[in-house]
Amino acid sequence: MKRAIFLTCAGAALLRAPALARSLDARFREIARDFPGRIGIYARTLANAAPLAAYEASERFPTASIIKVLIMTTAYVLEERHPGTLAQRIVFHRSDLIGGSDFLDSAGDGTPYTVRELIVPMITVSDNTAANLLIAHLGRAQINEVAARAGMTRTRLARRFMDFTAIAHHNDNVSTPADMGRLLYLIERGAHEGIGTIVSSVHCRAMVDVMLGQTDRDGIPAALPPHMQVANKTGEIDGTRNDIAVIDPFGDAPIVLAIMTKDVDNYSDAYGAIHAVTRSVYRAVA
Repeated sequence: MKRAIFLTCAGAALLRAPALARSLDARFREIARDFPGRIGIYARTLANAAPLAAYEASERFPTASIIKVLIMTTAYVLEERHPGTLAQRIVFHRSDLIGGSDFLDSAGDGTPYTVRELIVPMITVSDNTAANLLIAHLGRAQINEVAARAGMTRTRLARRFMDFTAIAHHNDNVSTPADMGRLLYLIERGAHEGIGTIVSSVHCRAMVDVMLGQTDRDGIPAALPPHMQVANKTGEIDGTRNDIAVIDPFGDAPIVLAIMTKDVDNYSDAYGAIHAVTRSVYRAVA
């Protein structure tokens, strides 16, 4: 029954896709014109191969913390290649601690955590130390290999979080709205349709469940009806506010939305643009 509803929605979406894309393209350009910075947007459903609409979707932006979704995905990919990966233990030392680590800030020196236990705070409270421990454990090369496997051709994890030497040399973590949207599409399609994509449907569902626990709801979720379920991941560094999300992941027609910004001085402007894009996409599809 669920599959039949999905196919019906898919057929309807294909019939109105060109007009919808034109309308959203025009709206995105209007938002971008009034935005004092750079913005990139990628929006799609599961129903059609092409995005609903996109604006500067192939331009590279600093990822900030949204790349943590790729780190999480890598852990699940490795779990399928090497069962037991998620249960492997990583020992936290106080010398590992960096800023933006609300979960591990109170952890004792020498406390062991499993990979699975570190994934949750890395996503839900964006714990930077948890992310760095996972990068060291999983390997930067493995993470970038998973990005390539997912078709994220313009994405690169170049450094750990708050690596100021790398930052000074402009060695940054970068991606595009299209790449991040592609990753969320694979995760949500696997979870929603019960098929294997980047990982098994069970692991896709597990990742959606983790993202549903996100505590930062100031971006995409804030522009949606309060009852709406949103699996999202935010990212912020100087000059950048990003949010990527699956809107209504368990509904009949989920929406994948990736919004990235850079060269921003006033962060209220960034959130205003994120909210305007989100409302436009939701109203067009709902």
